[in-house]
Amino acid sequence: MTASLTILGIDPGSQVTGFGVITARGTTLAYRASGCIRTGGGEMAARLRIIFEGAARLVEQYAPDEICIERVFMHRNADSALKLGHARAAALCGTFTRPVPVHEYAAREVKQAVTGSGGAEKSQVAHMVRRLLALEGPLAADAADALAVAICHAQLRGGRALRAQLTAGGRA
Repeated sequence: MTASLTILGIDPGSQVTGFGVITARGTTLAYRASGCIRTGGGEMAARLRIIFEGAARLVEQYAPDEICIERVFMHRNADSALKLGHARAAALCGTFTRPVPVHEYAAREVKQAVTGSGGAEKSQVAHMVRRLLALEGPLAADAADALAVAICHAQLRGGRALRAQLTAGGRA
């Protein structure tokens, strides 16, 4: 029997950081929670504190077995990338209250795992998240992205575990 695994997915942002919590048991995924840590405007240091404290509360509340977060990518604006990097670091540091593995995924990797296309639009990702987790009703874009990160991790983790089993079985 496969053990149940609680996964916390994080989609970092300096004004809105999405989070999603799922439970994975083998190939079965179940929704637990999702939402957003909203920082509003103001000084960057104050926003980072809100992200840090919010992430710490999530880890305390849901006691994840593994945490996954989207990597920062450089688009056009270096200042935006730096702010995003700071937000990502604040979220990560907030999770360090619980010594669990942290995994990082590129946005294209997440989209590929969830929709089958690394170039999928946000609406396609949200649609597939809803279908994969059997969700109804509204879902904030940032929360959908965080759930997608968690789904990506569950799927890739399952593939790695299967490959390890097959490799171990091949050596016997």
